Amino acid sequence: MNAIEIHHVSKRYGDVAALKDVSFAVPRGEVFGLIGPDGAGKTTLFRILCTLLKPDSGTAQVDGYDTVTEMESIRRCVGYMPGRFSLYQDLTVEENLQFFATLFGTTIEAGYDSIRAIYSQIERFKDRKAGALSGGMKQKLALSCALVHSPSVLLLDEPTTGVDPVSRKELWDMLGTLRERGLTIIASTPYLDEVRRCERVAFLDHGEIRGIGTPDRILTDFADIFNPPGLSRHTIQHAQKEENVIEVEHLVKAFGTFHAVDDISFTVKRGEIFGFLGANGAGKTTAMHMLTGLNQPTSGKGRVAGYDIATEYEQIKRHIGYMSQRFSLYEDLTIRENIRLFAGIYGMKDADIKSKTDEVLEQLHFRDHKDDLVGSLPLGWKQKLAFTVSIFHEPEVVFLDEPTGGVDPATRRQFWELISEATKRGITVFVTTHYMDEAEYCDRISIMVDGKISAIGTPTELKARYRMADMDSVFTHLARQANRAAD
Repeated sequence: MNAIEIHHVSKRYGDVAALKDVSFAVPRGEVFGLIGPDGAGKTTLFRILCTLLKPDSGTAQVDGYDTVTEMESIRRCVGYMPGRFSLYQDLTVEENLQFFATLFGTTIEAGYDSIRAIYSQIERFKDRKAGALSGGMKQKLALSCALVHSPSVLLLDEPTTGVDPVSRKELWDMLGTLRERGLTIIASTPYLDEVRRCERVAFLDHGEIRGIGTPDRILTDFADIFNPPGLSRHTIQHAQKEENVIEVEHLVKAFGTFHAVDDISFTVKRGEIFGFLGANGAGKTTAMHMLTGLNQPTSGKGRVAGYDIATEYEQIKRHIGYMSQRFSLYEDLTIRENIRLFAGIYGMKDADIKSKTDEVLEQLHFRDHKDDLVGSLPLGWKQKLAFTVSIFHEPEVVFLDEPTGGVDPATRRQFWELISEATKRGITVFVTTHYMDEAEYCDRISIMVDGKISAIGTPTELKARYRMADMDSVFTHLARQANRAAD
């Protein structure tokens, strides 16, 4: 018997067709992947299966129950983990779990056997607020919340976005254990290594199913989308100079007795692509906040674009660009309004803003969409716009904090082409990423473990030093030496 059956399902949002005549089935106990570019309709389909949305036409059944007429039965047998974890940040680990157990009419004690293997890894931190957890711990808590009522079907909408490679591997190992217990799992993911851990996958594009089959078959048949040619080191050419644009000496950031950043030192040259890697909780974001003037160090020294990070942080903010994981765009403003707003904040003149806006809209192929609200754009479009806005004023350094999280491979490649163009103009790129293929594009890489820099060098040097074939293996080797996995 099939756990999921979808027959000719369509869904529209005004003029936009999110799903067009979608049909497929998933047998019980299968790990099934749902893949496709941003805006393909994956999240809409998940929400229909969870009974959060009704299809405009067609039918869907989960565990034999109709998603429209038998909603209550489906909600008892489905576990749902959306991409942003859906945790309550100001509740503790235990309070979050209690809330979800109560929501499903059960208790932590009654559902403990269903979550023991996962929850036992974080249970000792049950009094810590969810907002203070690392990405990997949030992931485990969210999965525990989705499983506490012992569902028969688990729906995961890009559950590992923003999570480091080691934590991603751990989650998929957990999913393998759940599958052995007979759970049916449907997961969407932009990571190709995760796609290959599914038994079958459906490729959804512009609301339509373009193919269903084994991962190898789908990734081969649609290689232009999922396996675009990588950027070579020859392709990424830039105007690197010998002068340092970032200098850090014995930098420390302490919160009470906890040293989030613990005595790090490094330099970054002008025009360099510098990869700043580490597992969730290693201290990367804290260090980046000090370098961008958002936070001041406890001790140590640092200079960015010639300015002291402890005393001249306001000057630093005027000479850098910054792109966060959330892109920092105003969703209720249009593309053109966002560009003008940020250009004005950076102090650019009106005439320069107008001429450069036209140039940027043309470069991004956004001219026909300049008056579209940013909130209506696909994730990949927002990503490219946010990067363009962050370097619109030609800063000396641009800081990119996991800029490609959750974005499909073809769009990620386009994003790195934009980075390449920026470095050719002498802009220094300081980037954190959980994609190890992107680490290969960097001139040099540092890897943080437990607040310290554990290794630094070119990708070639690091692979040779640790006798590893790729940066994923180097990263995994170092990250698994961490002692403060709770942070």
